[in-house]
Amino acid sequence: MSLNPKIQQNTIGAALNRSARKHGGKLALAFNDRGWSYADLNRAVNRVANRLLESGLAPGDRLAVYGKNSDAYVIAWLAATRAGLVHVPVNYALTADELGYILEQSGATGLLSDLGLADTVTAATEGRALALSGTLHAGQSDGFDVLAAAMSEGGEAEPEVAVEGASLAQLLYTSGTTAAPKAAMMTHQALLAEYMACMVELDIKGDEPMLAALPLYHSAQMHVFLMPALLLGAPVHLREAPLPDDCLAQISRQGIASFFAPPTVWISLLRHPDFERSDLSRLKKAYYGASIMPVPVLEELRQRIPGVGLYNCYGQSEIAPLATVLRPEEHDARPASAGRPTLTVETRIVDAEMNDVPTGEHGEIVHRSPQLLTGYWDKPEMTEEAFLGGWFHSGDVGYVDEEGYLFIVDRIKDVINTGGVVVASREVEEGLFQHPAVSEVAVIGLPDEKWIEAITAVVVLKEGEEASEEALIAHAKRVMAHYKVPKRVLFADALPKSTAGKILKRHLRKELNA
Repeated sequence: MSLNPKIQQNTIGAALNRSARKHGGKLALAFNDRGWSYADLNRAVNRVANRLLESGLAPGDRLAVYGKNSDAYVIAWLAATRAGLVHVPVNYALTADELGYILEQSGATGLLSDLGLADTVTAATEGRALALSGTLHAGQSDGFDVLAAAMSEGGEAEPEVAVEGASLAQLLYTSGTTAAPKAAMMTHQALLAEYMACMVELDIKGDEPMLAALPLYHSAQMHVFLMPALLLGAPVHLREAPLPDDCLAQISRQGIASFFAPPTVWISLLRHPDFERSDLSRLKKAYYGASIMPVPVLEELRQRIPGVGLYNCYGQSEIAPLATVLRPEEHDARPASAGRPTLTVETRIVDAEMNDVPTGEHGEIVHRSPQLLTGYWDKPEMTEEAFLGGWFHSGDVGYVDEEGYLFIVDRIKDVINTGGVVVASREVEEGLFQHPAVSEVAVIGLPDEKWIEAITAVVVLKEGEEASEEALIAHAKRVMAHYKVPKRVLFADALPKSTAGKILKRHLRKELNA
């Protein structure tokens, strides 16, 4: 005798139902001047899900969402999963051609976007047939608008659609640093497995206000922090962007207990004149990840926010994305480590033949986990390559110590071959960060007739500080092996970054190779 699958639902919509029943009157989500209780949010999700289905979309259809953070963005995501649609988040910084590629490659039949991106949407959708093209929060709108549907009357019943744990919830496009973006196929059950691990490993609590300011199209903010918090009944204060003055003000005013940001954003907070004047006394958990945190910056953060628990979060989109965590009590002994695998992840360091490398030796990081992608959308060859040997290949180089702690050396594509010697860009960056005048640095390899790749550092100096190329090279010679010392040091007012705060080294390579 088998049970009705509805009774055993392992879907994101079912998980939200459970949270709404338990935390009904509590604040779930605040954005600008709007606040949604858990009960209100759940009703809004049903209204929008029903309207999406009434608009001509059907379970399994892909719904692209192209916009900045808002409560409507969150509702659109949850409504898509409840309607059995496949959510396709799109970086709002993409051009019309890039948006058009994702719409074409995903086979999207619906698109929701910010009104401010209308010109790009028009150019990207010219000649393209869509069953639905609507807005997220357009104010006065004659067409489909998520916020208007969410705040309308009626339509609060849960849609009668067949959604299972193995159903696709999202196509999550990678950044496409070396080729056209590819979409990781994420199921409901994969994401829910990751949410459970995040709750446990990151100590997310239902009674602690969370600030969410990083882009929601990026998997870290959405799937490591916002969703686990909502399923636990926490109040989430959502902001459109991680502006330093706004983040510091929100942490002070709202009594924020937990906040995630990549190293570039934490650096911007540390350098902001309001940092010392802000009340950070209720901040308990400072999460960082998305790129490697320089140890000198980490030490500065610990000194200037004493008593705050620091968590290093490592992973990538294809694993939903959290793979390992370095917890607060582990930072003293291993501040440069990415921690150990979460309870739902198994990790190895292997050579080219998939053999485990000895402790301390470098190799590729590979994973097995219930929270991994099921494959890349419409790219079977890439899927097969990614899972060679039965493990997912991360593309990262790392090693583990005798206690099983993981250390990230570099992305494989960011390792520099200089004079036949392989150098990790991170090692050079760590050394340059020790200079007191350095605020940010990115190290890349540039083509060179003699060295194959010449180690080149692009440096942003702290405000009011001075340092010459010769001074930084002299500093590098004191703190690192001679073959790691940059051949050139260039200065910039700012480093190119994605909207998620990642330094875009490919942009530097392209600009400096021109």
